[in-house]
Amino acid sequence: MTWEGRRIPGWAAGAAAAVTLVTGCSSLTSREDAAAAAAQRFEAAVQQQDNSALCRALAPGTRQELEDNVKSSCEQAIGDSDLPPASGISRVDVYGQQARVVLDQDTLFLSAFPEGWKITAAGCRPEPRKPYRCELKGS
Repeated sequence: MTWEGRRIPGWAAGAAAAVTLVTGCSSLTSREDAAAAAAQRFEAAVQQQDNSALCRALAPGTRQELEDNVKSSCEQAIGDSDLPPASGISRVDVYGQQARVVLDQDTLFLSAFPEGWKITAAGCRPEPRKPYRCELKGS
């Protein structure tokens, strides 16, 4: 086996293949796990209609925009929103301090804060050749 024109010893090639196999089969990273857990907590709160938990899960800018748009408390405003109940995470993408969690009926966008991952947008659906359209989003 060669790499960039250099011969690689058989044991090194085998070790590299084993590392690739192990890492290729691993589950989510700890950051992906944390983003997925935050998404699952949010979706559980949607299903339980726990408005206080939903508001605690929101990023500060998202919470502020929600309250400003409807001129009421977060708890009242989020209760009036049309967030789809979802489960079954199919994909988690983490890009630095941002994440996207794709569920069966929803896509959530999150940002990392010192206290953990917070929801920046929810109730998001992809649109052809356009950005996601989201029921709830921050600035």
